[in-house]
Amino acid sequence: MEKEYDRPASLDHPRAPRRPRGIPYFEKYAWLFMRFSGVALVFLALGHLFIMLIWDGGVYRIDFNYVAQRWASPFWQIWDMALLWLAMIHGANGMRTIIGDYARKNTTKFYLNSLLLLATGFTLVLGSYVLVTFDASIA
Repeated sequence: MEKEYDRPASLDHPRAPRRPRGIPYFEKYAWLFMRFSGVALVFLALGHLFIMLIWDGGVYRIDFNYVAQRWASPFWQIWDMALLWLAMIHGANGMRTIIGDYARKNTTKFYLNSLLLLATGFTLVLGSYVLVTFDASIA
């Protein structure tokens, strides 16, 4: 039977348990988000493409007045807002994973992730601002 003092130093029990760093189970939730948002995006994007490109005359009827009439409805505002947010966060999470896989230095990862966060935040804020403040009465 092996005794405690026979164990090599590298296999010694830690004196204090390690503290978990970051958000617990973040990668698990990010993985689940990618799957569920991907399914939702299929329906949102295909529905958007069908309505805009095929239904009732297709692409030839799309102009400012058509978009103004469409965004006058809360249903289409919510549809486009969900499409914007899900697509941006889904894409940013994918890019975050790619940066984590291919960037070698921690400083490179930090700056690339910071740039990604800034670009994603800017696009979400600007897109949400346009969707919320759009005045359909100017058409």
